[in-house]
Amino acid sequence: MDQQNLTTTVTEFVLLGLTQSPELEHFFFIAFFIVYVTTWLGNLTIIITVISDHHLHTPMYFLLANLAFLDVSDSSVNTPRLLLCLLSQCKTISFNDCLLQIFFFHFIGGAMVFFLVGMAVDRYVAIYKPLRYLIIMNRSVCVGIVALAWLGGFAHSAVQIGLLLQLPFCGPNVLDNFYCDVPQVIKLACTDTHVIELQMVFNSGVLLLIVFIILLISYIIILVQIRSHVTDGKRKALSTCGTQITVVCLIFIPTIFIYARPFKKFALDKVVSVIYTVITPMLNSMIYTLRNAEMKKAIKRLMSRFLFSCRKLKT
Repeated sequence: MDQQNLTTTVTEFVLLGLTQSPELEHFFFIAFFIVYVTTWLGNLTIIITVISDHHLHTPMYFLLANLAFLDVSDSSVNTPRLLLCLLSQCKTISFNDCLLQIFFFHFIGGAMVFFLVGMAVDRYVAIYKPLRYLIIMNRSVCVGIVALAWLGGFAHSAVQIGLLLQLPFCGPNVLDNFYCDVPQVIKLACTDTHVIELQMVFNSGVLLLIVFIILLISYIIILVQIRSHVTDGKRKALSTCGTQITVVCLIFIPTIFIYARPFKKFALDKVVSVIYTVITPMLNSMIYTLRNAEMKKAIKRLMSRFLFSCRKLKT
């Protein structure tokens, strides 16, 4: 292949989507639209409740509200285009928009991974240093955790995009997925991508696996401490840690399946992609509200104030 053909001549990609059946497309549109609206409602409820209820002005709930914001952002990178393509015949995405989608998807996803480490640190301090918890986890530390998470996500995504921009795209432009992502796009490059694939697997998959193992070990240590030494509020502490472990597994297991292996196509790839891009952001909010008694009480107080205000306006 001559040098002229090794330039980036692809201007758009064709997304095959989830299915080619019109009937299934309509069904998926309704189902995923409900999921997307539920994701927004659930996570916005958490954010508004934490901001408006002074009982929740603690480090744990400050971090929880930021996780809810990450979930909304993560869901909004890919789901709107998925819904658009299911509803219409729009199956293409420009080359630049594709790279932007990859950038923001890995930016927010990377930030969430690092943020979950920060939440584990919060639980560790709460269990091992309960009397100094509010001193150690002060507002500056919490804001620092959030800032470092976003910075880590940006660095991770910048590396991914930097590696992709080195590749020439000069021919095939069909992506067998409903959104742009590294494993599919890299296969369309007009050059040998073996070395860059390994670099990307290390930057994504190996990093995810290492962080996941560290988090599991951390939560095991925390759970042992709770069962052995904590007497007051043991059930609440176990419930909080159990909730965070569930969320960690929901986020890490599907992403490790996709990124911690060479970029080869598997039958379950689309199903797993739907789980961690569309379903998980909705489940996170449900898990944190349904398993957290304090959050449920705060939401009830918020709804009571809202209904009282509505009645006052009518009178």
